Amino acid sequence: MATLSRIAPEIPVSNLRAAIEYYEEKLGFKSVMEMPGGDYAIIERDEIAIHLFHDNTRSPSPVGVHIFTHELDELYAELQQRGARLSQQIMRKPWGNRDFRVSDHSGNEIKFTEPLSD
Repeated sequence: MATLSRIAPEIPVSNLRAAIEYYEEKLGFKSVMEMPGGDYAIIERDEIAIHLFHDNTRSPSPVGVHIFTHELDELYAELQQRGARLSQQIMRKPWGNRDFRVSDHSGNEIKFTEPLSD
């Protein structure tokens, strides 16, 4: 059976330049590629890649993305210090995982999750 190795979600944004700056400055990602037309970019942090694309529809539909880490408290402190738009503080979920959420300027939500300890 074929093995899956990585995921790179595409996230719609209303202003690509502002989105790149937010993900770099507030979430610690680095821009690794931008299309010459200014409508598509790839940002990365560690082994995570996110593809941002300019969505010029009148009412784009925000998306949600889970990113897993084993250093949730450290990441929360870092993003809080960077000034990220925290939309949920760290919470333990009924199934045991802990997570927090940040939102970008287009209403997309990134959920950082720490899996239940063994």
